[in-house]
Amino acid sequence: MALDRSSEEQRGLWAQVEALWTMSVARDTAAVADALHPDYVGWVTGQPRPHRRDAAIASVGPSSPRVLTYRLQPLSVVVFDGTVGVVHYAYVAEVESGTNASRTVAGRWSETYLRRNHQWTMISVSGGPDGER
Repeated sequence: MALDRSSEEQRGLWAQVEALWTMSVARDTAAVADALHPDYVGWVTGQPRPHRRDAAIASVGPSSPRVLTYRLQPLSVVVFDGTVGVVHYAYVAEVESGTNASRTVAGRWSETYLRRNHQWTMISVSGGPDGER
């Protein structure tokens, strides 16, 4: 999807996706918590069941592998009635994999957002690294 041809709503929603990645790299768990709906639920590829908000916040915390660099490719950014947004995108990230080591991970995410008071809040996510079931 060419974001230069998208609506202001779509660009704003995509900016929220990018902001969440920035928060994750910074390990800003407080900002991530603020960006997730209290009833958030998500499902990461390869996991046996969906996870709740506390697990999503912990996934960017100090006990998780650090994201060193990343590249995002928006594939679809759709806003429904100005209140619900669905984003599909691909990513490539370099993440820590041990002392002085890193690995490259590629995958896809589908994210759902709710807009309240002009702010996009993530309500659900599904996806993760390619090649996992």
